[in-house]
Amino acid sequence: MIKTVESATGVVGTQLQPSYGKMFRVRATLHRFCRKCRMASHRQTAPSSQPPILAEQQRLEEDAQRQRHWKRWGPYLSERAWGTVREDYSPRGTAWESFPHGHARSRAYRWNEDGLAGICDRHQLICFAVALWNGRDEILKERVFGLTGNEGNHGEDVKECYFYLDSTPTHSYMKYLYKYPQAAFPYSWLAEENRRRGRHDPEFELMDSGVFDENRYFDVFVEYAKATPEDLCIRIQVVNRGPEQAELTLLPTLWFRNTWSWGSDIRRPRLRQGEPMNQMSVIETQHEYYGLRRLLCDGEPTLLFTENDTNSRRLYGDQEGVRYVKDSFHDYVVQGEKDAVNPDHVGTKAAAQYVLTLAPGGTKTFKLRFTNEGESLGFATQDFDDVFTTRLKEANEFYDRLAPSNLSEDARRVQRQAFAGLLWSKQFYHYEVNRWLKGDPSMPEPPHERLHGRNTDWMHLYNADVISMPDKWEYPWYAAWDLAFHCIPLALVDPTFAKDQLVLMLREWYMHPNGQIPAYEWALGDVNPPVHAWAAWRVYKIDKKRKGVGDRVFLERVFHKLLLNFTWWVNRKDADGKNIFQGGFLGLDNIGVFDRSAPLPTGGHIEQSDATSWMGMYCLNMLTIALELARDNRAYEDVASKFFEHFVYICRAMNNIGGEKIELWDRADGFFYDVLHLPNGDTTHMKVRSMVGLIPLFAVETLDPELIDSLPRFKHRMQWFIENRPDFAQHLETQSSEGGVRRFLSLVNRDRLKSVLRYMLNEEEFLSPYGIRALSRYHKDHPYVVSVMGREHRVDYEPAESGTGLFGGNSNWRGPVWFPVNYLLIESLQKFHYFLGDQYQVECPTGSGRRSTLWQVAAELSRRLTHIFLQNAEGKRPVFGGVHRLQDDPHWRNHVLFYEYFHGDNGAGIGASHQTGWTGLVAKLIQQSGE
Repeated sequence: MIKTVESATGVVGTQLQPSYGKMFRVRATLHRFCRKCRMASHRQTAPSSQPPILAEQQRLEEDAQRQRHWKRWGPYLSERAWGTVREDYSPRGTAWESFPHGHARSRAYRWNEDGLAGICDRHQLICFAVALWNGRDEILKERVFGLTGNEGNHGEDVKECYFYLDSTPTHSYMKYLYKYPQAAFPYSWLAEENRRRGRHDPEFELMDSGVFDENRYFDVFVEYAKATPEDLCIRIQVVNRGPEQAELTLLPTLWFRNTWSWGSDIRRPRLRQGEPMNQMSVIETQHEYYGLRRLLCDGEPTLLFTENDTNSRRLYGDQEGVRYVKDSFHDYVVQGEKDAVNPDHVGTKAAAQYVLTLAPGGTKTFKLRFTNEGESLGFATQDFDDVFTTRLKEANEFYDRLAPSNLSEDARRVQRQAFAGLLWSKQFYHYEVNRWLKGDPSMPEPPHERLHGRNTDWMHLYNADVISMPDKWEYPWYAAWDLAFHCIPLALVDPTFAKDQLVLMLREWYMHPNGQIPAYEWALGDVNPPVHAWAAWRVYKIDKKRKGVGDRVFLERVFHKLLLNFTWWVNRKDADGKNIFQGGFLGLDNIGVFDRSAPLPTGGHIEQSDATSWMGMYCLNMLTIALELARDNRAYEDVASKFFEHFVYICRAMNNIGGEKIELWDRADGFFYDVLHLPNGDTTHMKVRSMVGLIPLFAVETLDPELIDSLPRFKHRMQWFIENRPDFAQHLETQSSEGGVRRFLSLVNRDRLKSVLRYMLNEEEFLSPYGIRALSRYHKDHPYVVSVMGREHRVDYEPAESGTGLFGGNSNWRGPVWFPVNYLLIESLQKFHYFLGDQYQVECPTGSGRRSTLWQVAAELSRRLTHIFLQNAEGKRPVFGGVHRLQDDPHWRNHVLFYEYFHGDNGAGIGASHQTGWTGLVAKLIQQSGE
């Protein structure tokens, strides 16, 4: 129903030798079975008639077959490791304060490394990134800066300007742009001004400080191209955009993640200065697993060496602390302390120092090569530059095949940068809860309070994988429902990575033994919407479209684990056993009147329209998967019947909760609402017109006769429910045709659908010029207010940043446009149209007099969403709002940012500025619907 195109296949992961550390011995064993399943999955597919295989597809194939490990090196380095839960060893779980930005340059990380425009191997043993100094900054620029949740007036917020410009799925070619001011970076001003501002004031951004005025900044382009899987060419181009001559110190930096300080493996790898060759300085690496490698630095720069160890002198006043430490390059470059680096030219952290002076508009290019190849490699044009030329050409071919043929150049640019953001946002994520809670052998014992605090119910969790992150600065940890959405566009470029990501979240060392999927590191036990089955089915279909044969091994693996998760939902989130669910905030943060994850100030509980509808959708997703698997194994007919039964009971419950004639559907308004149950037994609809009332649209599916007639046992059981549950009839329709009887399942029947769409497609309510708002604009003039014990609780329409501190205040579901739920609405409308056909039409927009099919409505929503990013007739991108530099400056306006959510009235980007994760769905919309 949704158009897909042929795309590449690949696999994540390399097998480490069991000799390197306990972690790798354990994971080597755990991954053997996974690899066998992947290989079986790969062998079962049959090639379909396709265009000739492209070079990037061939690399993906080689990686999938484990012939050549093209994905061993990639952008897996985080952009923020400080201020995370993993690095927090405080008694009360104050992560931001426990490890602030001021410690980041001096304190060795326990779990992850971070850097600027960086790469590493997939186990983050060896890292490479760029450091800079403009001669004015108070610190060396080694990592991206931003404010913590407690510092920002709208929660945590990155305060830098950087862009992911390109990447192939094997990272054979990547490009990144960092814009570095020539004035002193205003660290203190950014923090102080945002602290001064209130929640109803806009955030104070780096661009507001004036540091980019008169173009007084450097463009620092960092490119990577792989000659072979183990031979990485690195090209760094620095451009002075300013009107005057400017100086810059560039420090390409190579280091080892600190694995030796914690007591489990004391072996220390080494970096040392190698013999210069052919006008190149050489840094040699010696590692237990990787052996000898070299970083070749063109131009014979000075080499600096130190250790990636904590500066205990600076942080803790320990005068006996070691001399050569993590921040020694800062002391050497910024403070001018020439004895700060190791004169023996050995260590675990090394950098090549380039000092350059650029004329106005001047450009300088630096070449490096990180390789395990022979000493003959260097930087001759026919060798080095041609690698970049070839890889970029191959990247163009790969993405040209994905884009619709009639797509404009601007839309191609947006789609490609969306894919780039998704691929750059992969991160090695390391978190072992048992070790984190109990402490390391050579470290002080953590405070006892930690054993009764955050994540103590997740002692089994052992994460050490490359995972798709929502945003490597603001959200440098996986979020389960975010990741499900990431996998849809990722499946277009690398379906095997998408499948592996979905399976990973269900592995024994991720999923809780009780069946819960981990939510995110701040609270692993929080509840995300159950979209994993939906994502698995969509990825399966995208992959099947490309191959011609579905990956049943993948689908079956996911299905069996999701049976456990579905059971967890039924047992844990249906408190009264009435098939009405209470999932808490369910990722929608501050959408409700109250914090739905906390005890209500009124007492009682909320019967959630969204939680119940998500479960209705979950039932239909599992039903669909079971029916697909039943094509080859009739045992799945029984399981399919079980999910059909669950869907029937949820439909009944939404319209008669517990047999008490309480409905989530409000007959007077013609809309779905949450129901508040008070301790005295009274109930009331909480009449907030929000996404909570639209989510019932997600539970929709058509059962075609070709499939159902081939499964007689399922058909018989389904017919029993239809005949013996007459109240279910309003949620099931049938159509007879020459092919047989088509059956249509939905929580929202055709009559209620028109009522809901009357609100959803009203431009004074939900319909924004840029998609569907999370809260109706009706509440701008009609806020929903509840008074409890003298305190007012209210919901107002807020199209941009949140005015409330609920959930940190930087995640606003009270008016803006969010991509994930909009994408699901589009897909649901297409499903409704598949059954209801062209005869079923609605006004779009409401009151316009224009009648549209539901397919046309879905296309209109898709157009509105994609046009957030595309240049309009005046050459402006709504995503950039009123920021003149982003809209008009030729050095900025074609570098697109993919925000967390978007202004409900003007489409401007709000929240996390690099959350290409689920906003990367725009790449899928462009692929299936064009512009």
